[in-house]
Amino acid sequence: MANTNLQFKTNYEVSSKIEPFYKGGKVQISKDENYIFCTCGSRVNVLEISTGKIVHSIEHDDQEDITSFALSCDDELLVTASRALLLKQWDWKQAQCTRSWKAIHTVPVASMTFDSTSTLLATGGCDGTIKLWDVVKQYCTHNLKGSSGVVHLVEFHPDISRLQLFSSSLDCGIRLWDLRSSQCVCVLQSHYSAVTSLSFSSDGDTMISSGRDKICTVWDLKTQKAKRTVPIYEAVEGVVMLPQKQDFSQIGIKSKDLHFITAGSKGVLRVWEASTGRCVYTQTLSSTLSPDSEEEEEKDDDPRSLVYLLHLPASSRLATVTAEHNILLYQLPALTTQQQFVGYSDEVLDVKFLGKGDSHIVVATNSCQLKVFELLTNSCQILYGHTDTVLSLDVFKKGFLFASCAKDRSVRVWQMDSDSGQVHCVAHGSSHTNVVGSITCSRMKASFIVSGSQDCTVKVWDLPADLSTTGGDIHQLTAHSTEKAHDKDVNSVAVSPNDKLLASGSQDRTAKLWSLAGEGTMALLGVFRGHRRGIWTVSFSPVDQVLATSSADGTTKLWSLQDFSCLKTFEGHDASVLKVIFVSRGTQLLTSGSDGLVKLWTIKTNECVKTLDAHQDKVWGLHASRKDDKMVTGSTDSNITVWMDVTEVELAEEQAKQEDQILKQQELSNLLHEKKYLKALGLAISLDQPHTVLTVIKAIREVEDSHELLEKTVLKLRVDQKESLLRYCAVWNMNARNCLNAQAVLQVLLTHLPPEELLQYQGARTHLEGLIPYTERHMQRIGNLLQKSMFLNYMWQKMRVAGAPSGMDQDEEMDTTPFEESQPLFMIDKEKEKGSSGEKQDGDDSDSGQDEDPIKEEEEDDDEVSATKKASTNIKQAQNGKDAKTNGNHHSESEESSDEEDQEERDQTMVKGVKCLPDSSTPQCPTLTS
Repeated sequence: MANTNLQFKTNYEVSSKIEPFYKGGKVQISKDENYIFCTCGSRVNVLEISTGKIVHSIEHDDQEDITSFALSCDDELLVTASRALLLKQWDWKQAQCTRSWKAIHTVPVASMTFDSTSTLLATGGCDGTIKLWDVVKQYCTHNLKGSSGVVHLVEFHPDISRLQLFSSSLDCGIRLWDLRSSQCVCVLQSHYSAVTSLSFSSDGDTMISSGRDKICTVWDLKTQKAKRTVPIYEAVEGVVMLPQKQDFSQIGIKSKDLHFITAGSKGVLRVWEASTGRCVYTQTLSSTLSPDSEEEEEKDDDPRSLVYLLHLPASSRLATVTAEHNILLYQLPALTTQQQFVGYSDEVLDVKFLGKGDSHIVVATNSCQLKVFELLTNSCQILYGHTDTVLSLDVFKKGFLFASCAKDRSVRVWQMDSDSGQVHCVAHGSSHTNVVGSITCSRMKASFIVSGSQDCTVKVWDLPADLSTTGGDIHQLTAHSTEKAHDKDVNSVAVSPNDKLLASGSQDRTAKLWSLAGEGTMALLGVFRGHRRGIWTVSFSPVDQVLATSSADGTTKLWSLQDFSCLKTFEGHDASVLKVIFVSRGTQLLTSGSDGLVKLWTIKTNECVKTLDAHQDKVWGLHASRKDDKMVTGSTDSNITVWMDVTEVELAEEQAKQEDQILKQQELSNLLHEKKYLKALGLAISLDQPHTVLTVIKAIREVEDSHELLEKTVLKLRVDQKESLLRYCAVWNMNARNCLNAQAVLQVLLTHLPPEELLQYQGARTHLEGLIPYTERHMQRIGNLLQKSMFLNYMWQKMRVAGAPSGMDQDEEMDTTPFEESQPLFMIDKEKEKGSSGEKQDGDDSDSGQDEDPIKEEEEDDDEVSATKKASTNIKQAQNGKDAKTNGNHHSESEESSDEEDQEERDQTMVKGVKCLPDSSTPQCPTLTS
């Protein structure tokens, strides 16, 4: 169907992940301004600002939700409080708990903070009490009572010499505590709603408080009186006092008076002059909201509303946290957006690669905003425009233009600046009467988009030739063609690679093929029928006249565009197949399902070659890069994963491994030739090939003084090499041919290494237990062989040569010399033939005679033991009374001793007789007969 020389993909590996790291709660930035600390359920995550990656994650053993935390001013200590009423002190850089103690509070801790010296920790509880802890000497120093309800705010005065603590609770007052007397000095009353934050001037004499009652109050701490109340006209969640010695003229500050910045429910930063209460600057959001949505900005539940405002003095930046768990960094004095991090993406509904070299991804979540992530830093741009949940995305060929559709019944076209990477909306269209659930772009050039809706229609929208916008104006799109395509919701639309065909898939279980060649019209070409449930995705092959569809019936089908017949069906998902795309130039498929799996299929063999356990929930987002070297997946489990195609990497690694093996084998051969056995053995062990190691052991045992050399070599190995050698011995010992080499190595290890050291080896007990049964079997086999060799030796000495001439040459005499202890147990001397009348003695004949021995067939084990004892006795007697050899005859009847006759009588039950078959031509070798 396609290029058969193409290398098929075999595997993908995770390259990077974008995971939730903040789900609401406190946020704090380290003093060195390199890390962001934020709560995420039962964890405190540490995010590195420069990379956007989670570098540490602190979690309680009991997995209880963390209610509050505080980082010391020197960035050394982190203290967390959980619902289990425990306080834990952490070395956060090592993610280790160094100390834990009971909080003494009767209910969970709601707030906490360190003083500027990092020695005192204040905790405010839901029980209305405040406790101060000396974290160095580890004891509670103060127990402050008097607050009503939850103490949600505690703050030390920046001048520690004053020993003052400020707190606020449900009574909306700000209590000032003198830590010397442990008494409440006064209650600053001004707010009628919860006090959210405090900010102090550089000299410590002025304080500004913010509240959800939409006011900020400027306090004179010397007189403990309110100097001015400034109406903000929004619920204020954070206030920061600006340094008076810096130039902030870019944000409207022209005097040296006190100015402060507020963040609140409107989602914008505003600069106020404290002396006059006048707003001198209001931040302008780079959004594309229509005038109809301006009223939504006043709502308290606006997703852009700000819940935290933090000052980063060292780098002159501000950090804000939105209600949608996004963290934004602004650079002063211009308040330009520097970085954005998405703490929680909610359910991911679609995801696509974007930008030059697929450096970015655009994500549609369960939200009206789009998020564009830079993969290198995880920094994010948040795109405003849609007013309801965005459902689908598609990208044009060059990767800088993409389209989106949403529940707000509209479609939008967005453009990324190739230089700055900034994205803005360039076109907008809305004429559907229901939710727009799918969208696709033209393939050859950016000339049109197609949308499918729950109103059962498909619309084709023409794009203007020049999409550049002037003065921020957005092009308004109109649909040049509308067709009622299906009887139910249109779930998917796709344009063919040549822009001449359109495919649509619907909840009505059918897919349809349309012609786009006509001017302003869509013509139905055919219908694909065969799925048992609704179709989720349609996709054209990039090279063949084939259409792929995925369905809620758990199958993926390939269809012919010629006759609309089903060519192949792929089954493997346990639930709905939500997405299908072509990869490897149309020779393979990637599918994702509601079972959380992503499967790689080879079309030719109809085989699933890889299943990736990608997510814990439905995988709605699936897209391959333009270079086809990576893919991205997004799921309703809120995770986004970028995968790298490791097929070529694995092939390259395998080839490099093979080349390395060849080089090491050659080096090993050279080392053995040079008799550098220690290096050779170490190299063989590094190859992790037991057979190669065995070859080295055999080479060592073939040289002189092999035992000493083997002992010296083995004992010089490293501990990990000895561990491997012990493991190899267990393997060798299973084979009778290799057991002697295994036992030789084991003898060295067991003799010279103490048991305590051996048992420390990885898997030592298992290996030793595996050695025992095979060793016992080898010992039994060798014992049986020893017994049989004694039989042969005994019978060989007792053999008669019948019909032999009375005189025999010295060369023809039969050697009956007993075996010495130094000789091998099973060995027969062979005499070379001396003339035509010489008698040939062959070891093979003796073996054959042993095999035919009737005694072996008849006697039982007890008889063997008894016969062995008798044979041993006979050997000793033969050694003590060895007869001298004569020059002529050997073992004649007249020369036999009476002792030997008595021995024959005693053993006649075992050996019936020895006969030599006579032959007139050549004397025969003695044979055993019954």
